[in-house]
Amino acid sequence: MSRALRVWPQTLVSRLLLILLLGLLLANGLTLGLLMTERTQSAKAMMLGNLEYDVATSVAILDHLPAAERPAWTTRLDRPNYHYLLNQGMTGGEPMDKHQQETARSLTAALGARYPLKINTLPDSEGHLQAHLQLSDGSPLTLDLTPRIMPFARWLPIVLAGQFILLLCCTWFAVRNAVRPLTALTRAAESLHPNTTSAVRMPEDGPLEVRNAARAFNAMQDRIAAYLKERMHILAAISHDLQTPITRIRLRSELMEENEIKTKLLQDLTEMTHLVREGVAYARTHESSSETPCRIQPHAFIDSLVCDYQDTGQAVTLSGQLSGSWFTKPHALRRTLSNLIDNALKFSGSAEVRMAQENDTLILEVLDRGPGIPPDELYAVMQPFYRVESSRNRQTGGTGLGLAIAWQLVASLNGSLTLANREGGGLAVTIILKESSV
Repeated sequence: MSRALRVWPQTLVSRLLLILLLGLLLANGLTLGLLMTERTQSAKAMMLGNLEYDVATSVAILDHLPAAERPAWTTRLDRPNYHYLLNQGMTGGEPMDKHQQETARSLTAALGARYPLKINTLPDSEGHLQAHLQLSDGSPLTLDLTPRIMPFARWLPIVLAGQFILLLCCTWFAVRNAVRPLTALTRAAESLHPNTTSAVRMPEDGPLEVRNAARAFNAMQDRIAAYLKERMHILAAISHDLQTPITRIRLRSELMEENEIKTKLLQDLTEMTHLVREGVAYARTHESSSETPCRIQPHAFIDSLVCDYQDTGQAVTLSGQLSGSWFTKPHALRRTLSNLIDNALKFSGSAEVRMAQENDTLILEVLDRGPGIPPDELYAVMQPFYRVESSRNRQTGGTGLGLAIAWQLVASLNGSLTLANREGGGLAVTIILKESSV
């Protein structure tokens, strides 16, 4: 990744905020610059115009006054940035600064036609000018001038800072309102799952485009839910209805004479019965999503389940410690753990249940020392009717619904189920549940 991409913000909020804020700041900066330039030019033209008129008038007054009265009048004609001296003044260099040259041209335009001027800069300070001339009676007169800096209002920085804060607030508000529907859509999409009843529905309000998108998303959720519900009902109905003809065939087979055909037929009926029951169980996993959650003691709950297996002579062990209570769906959790323990017992003859707690998270593991699952099939085995065992023998490969049922049940608890092969052989199934997820 290039350095430019690392510097560029990664979230839509920060990108929009940065783009809009920079655009507004550049636009306002350009506007302010143009206004300040125009104000400076206007003020400069006004100042130079006033300077020409005022100096021409003052020099004319002094020229018509008797020499004895001129000192008294110079104090009356003085201004904050220039005053009159009744002497030769000081010598200096030629005006070099642009502003000084503009001032010199204005003085020449005002007095040069009648009074020959000599204008020079003084070395004592930057911008200090003196214009030397002679009155009609030959008396020297010097105009001592220090160009005044353009006035800068003290309140202007405060106004600019307030404007920047206002722009920042308005930009943040606009970006927040623009991105909020995307955030809501993301949250609703993340909660979308066929086995959860707590899916977040998009609020159908706001601008027209947002209302249309929310309405379309909610309709999509409803169509998906209806389709999955219909599929589950069809599977449940077929599996249930098959039990009656299977039972009739079994009864009729029992009336047959004992031979090899009867034995094979009864074996096939047993496999069909097992498959139908698994199909009904898988279809009923949807009912677990509508189970009402309640608070349980997780350690006692899991310990009771493991003890039930141990009472029947099964090699199931429990390790770990849980404390406090937990808000969950107990029937779905029991069925999940039972399916996983049954799979472990089926493929390895023993099962180990581990449990741990981290703040608001429960971590449950079911481990075995069976043959494991090829790494490229760890996800596929959680799909319905998928079996790793290729012989299609129900006694060794099962129906392919055990892990699929467990995965669906964990999803109804808004948790996650992952599979991993253990070192030394065997499979580890990990369930992660959060307190706030149900």
